[in-house]
Amino acid sequence: MAQVNDNYPKSNNTELTDAQLKDLALTNLARQEVKASNFPTEIISLPSKGLVYPEGNPLREGTIEMKYMTAREEDILTSQNLIKQGIVLDKLMQSMIVSPVRYEDLVIGDKNAIMVASRILGYGKDYPILVSCPKCTAENKITVDLTQLPESNIPDDAIQTSPGVFEFTLPQSKRVIEFRLLTIGDDKKISKDIEATKKANKNNQSVDRELTTRLKNIIVSIDGNADRRAVADFVDTELFAMDSRALRTYMKDLSPDLKFEVDYFNCTECDHEEEAMGFNIDSNFFWPKS
Repeated sequence: MAQVNDNYPKSNNTELTDAQLKDLALTNLARQEVKASNFPTEIISLPSKGLVYPEGNPLREGTIEMKYMTAREEDILTSQNLIKQGIVLDKLMQSMIVSPVRYEDLVIGDKNAIMVASRILGYGKDYPILVSCPKCTAENKITVDLTQLPESNIPDDAIQTSPGVFEFTLPQSKRVIEFRLLTIGDDKKISKDIEATKKANKNNQSVDRELTTRLKNIIVSIDGNADRRAVADFVDTELFAMDSRALRTYMKDLSPDLKFEVDYFNCTECDHEEEAMGFNIDSNFFWPKS
């Protein structure tokens, strides 16, 4: 385990591994080169407005500086090795971030905003999509202006007890819990734990515990009790299904993010109209057709 001074970035107050230190050093060097070359950059607003990050973290400013995509980033996008590992977009975004931040510290909604910003800084704001009409099922060609995607922000009445940690009273049991918004680093760790459990149980018919595993990592305390065993026991034996659903709904509504939707849809075939039509991104998002 590498030892670093108190001013060096850490992840969740744990020391970084040698591999993480090397990756961080290379990233910082690339950022310094961008600064020194006066390469054009843009300041990107984060949906969280920085409110979920602790004081002293550069992300607390609510913005992040990113550079325009170059041929170097296109090399990343076409790297079959990175694509197979499923980390190609993470590497792309890390390469384009200029601000001195740790990528793993970003909450998921802010990561989505950076992903969209990366697409805009690489291939422009126009994103052509096909949308099926909910009435006649006809496919409509629409060009989405990615700079106009709406945001969902933290509600003004949300009770934040510490950076990234919020309070919620379960409607059925009336228990007061604290939960945290997951960062990229948190989500990766939980996903690895879930995958390891699945592999260990692949030869038996045990129940998939992905939901409870995530809840155990998201819930910080129960009625002020932050003991991890107590939290785990609560999720396994005391959390009503109604409360679990209410908590997940509240977390979704509270979490800052971008909304992948167009504000108005008018079918070219049947003239059906709808507001706030959602859409999914596909492979053309970062690999647009020539």
